[in-house]
Amino acid sequence: MGRKVTLATCSLNQWALDFEGNSERILKSIELAKVQGAKYRLGPELEICGYGCADHFYESDTLLHSFQVLKKLLESPITQDIICDVGMPIMHHNVRYNCRILFLNKKILLIRPKMMMANHGNYRELRWFSPWNQLRKVEEYFLPRMIQEVTGQDTVPFGDCVLSTKDTCIGTELCEELWNPRSPHIQMGLDGVEIFTNSSASHHELRKADQRVNLVKSATTKSGGIYLYANQRGCDGDRVYYDGCALVAINGDVVAQGAQFSLNDVEVITATLDLEDVRSYRGEICQPNMESEHKLCHRVKVDFSLSSVDDIYLPTHQPITWQFHTPEEEISLGPACWLWDYLRRSGQAGFLLPLSGGVDSSSTACIVHSMCVLLCQAVEDGNIQSLEDVRRVVGDDSYSPQHPRELCGRIFTTCYMASENSSRETCSRAKDLANQIGSTHMNINIDMAVKGILGIFSVVTGRLPQFRANGGSHRENLALQNVQARVRMVLAYLFAQLSLWARGKPGGLLVLGSANVDESLTGYFTKYDCSSADINPIGGISKTDLKSFLLYCVEQFQLTALRGILAAPPTAELEPLTDGQVSQTDEADMGMTYSELSEIGRLRKISKCGPFSMFCKLIHMWKDALSPMEVAQKVKHFFRMYSVNRHKMTTVTPSYHAESYSPDDNRFDLRPFLYNTRWTWQFRSIDNQVSQMAANKP
Repeated sequence: MGRKVTLATCSLNQWALDFEGNSERILKSIELAKVQGAKYRLGPELEICGYGCADHFYESDTLLHSFQVLKKLLESPITQDIICDVGMPIMHHNVRYNCRILFLNKKILLIRPKMMMANHGNYRELRWFSPWNQLRKVEEYFLPRMIQEVTGQDTVPFGDCVLSTKDTCIGTELCEELWNPRSPHIQMGLDGVEIFTNSSASHHELRKADQRVNLVKSATTKSGGIYLYANQRGCDGDRVYYDGCALVAINGDVVAQGAQFSLNDVEVITATLDLEDVRSYRGEICQPNMESEHKLCHRVKVDFSLSSVDDIYLPTHQPITWQFHTPEEEISLGPACWLWDYLRRSGQAGFLLPLSGGVDSSSTACIVHSMCVLLCQAVEDGNIQSLEDVRRVVGDDSYSPQHPRELCGRIFTTCYMASENSSRETCSRAKDLANQIGSTHMNINIDMAVKGILGIFSVVTGRLPQFRANGGSHRENLALQNVQARVRMVLAYLFAQLSLWARGKPGGLLVLGSANVDESLTGYFTKYDCSSADINPIGGISKTDLKSFLLYCVEQFQLTALRGILAAPPTAELEPLTDGQVSQTDEADMGMTYSELSEIGRLRKISKCGPFSMFCKLIHMWKDALSPMEVAQKVKHFFRMYSVNRHKMTTVTPSYHAESYSPDDNRFDLRPFLYNTRWTWQFRSIDNQVSQMAANKP
């Protein structure tokens, strides 16, 4: 009697609307699953069209091309003799659903629509899809003619159903359903479903991976069972990076783990497990609860076995300990993979970064260096796709990268944009770091351009603005800083377009930005300055985490130049020097420390705090350092800055999403950008509370 099953799950680097590439990666994963002896293959959510199609889901073309790919998969000899579980959008009764399609040997077994939609944070599934909210309800779905011609079927089951093979029962969850308090696996497990599958498009966020793993372990600890988790990987055309982590678990133990970050477009993991282990586990733990009054699952039967008769010598996978990355490793790997996907799919020839010698731009530079390290390792490991992509980017069909530093010189240009307000120290720090990572480095002086622009203003108005240090007003001081910052943006794009041309090489460069999440939160940057770039790998990362990341890079990559960068106070260097030394610092300009900003940011977004509730929390969190009056001043100062500068978020550079308190205006943090910046009612509530506390103080 067969009892051991070999199952496959995968992480695929799918790209929105890349039907050709997506279908090839799906077929490759099925082929690898079969080579490893699997009889069932699970793929990521909406893998046929790509998860990030957004409003393209409204287009009939997306549905049409998805069915064309499904037809190709059904007809392929690669998909024979293995149950294939693929994802695509389907319209049923003129309603659009996010679906899983299970098929075997040119026959569609069932279609399972998603029942619980992800509609928070970066997700907007209810904009494009309806949930299937008819519990245990199954209807007939009439197949398109092109599919009927392949399968010989007119209709197939559509709805909340499970698949019964000759030896076990398989039930489906989709992404968000695992995170829901009413997850389908609970009732399915009580009804005897032994194998649960989850197809996801779950993005990376710092310190999030353990939540996902713990949910899977918990799902099978409570009622036993085998759980397969598949996820998309890579940048599919948006601000998020899908971070893989395909896994297989049984009875609360993980037995197979895929990579979280990788340059492999297709990763398949398999596990051989004993169904009797599930049955014996349930026999002791769950027996009293197995018979309940819930409605039974609708079972679709298939004449197929996942196990074989003679499996006595087949070894089973044993529990492993999940290896989690540290936050510093996550910053090194996630944004690096995201940058590479963006570069190779954009058709550009590399990156250009204005390197100031500060923590933020140095962090971006280190991420590009980490990307080059990953590429060299991938090529060394025999990753043909990565080698082909590198050769296409550098424009040399015979090139093979030998060392990260050498590759960096080919695809990464850095430039220090000096002004009369720049110090020798920052210039030296930028040059030293560029030398250690191997980038092509330039020194550019912007004073001539700044004076030319101010000269135009002076001719038109008859006035010449002055810095505050030279007797000018606050308005003049700010305008003069902004002119410098915006000139740097113009020059960055000029050199990105033409620097390769000047060297006799083809192609252009993508401009990288370096504003961190805390500066975006307060608007501590100039609109259309060097924060205006093509993409920003650190825009969702806090200053605190970036400093820890640079310390990690000192040891991991032996970038000793970073020590001097970390020791220096963060500064924009836009105001005149005092005795040749920097007199302007970021934290003094902002009126609060980066650490304080991180705490405020989390309270604003994650804890949903307005000014008054934030004050009420911070008087306890900061009680050892600040009085209630000082806390009130900090809170009011933050909300004034935030509301005055919120308009900047409407034009902020697309940034890698890494932090749960990101102020990204695109779809993650939806707020107005014209505020009453006086916050009269809210601030009065704070003032009244401060007065009341002072009066009650013993």
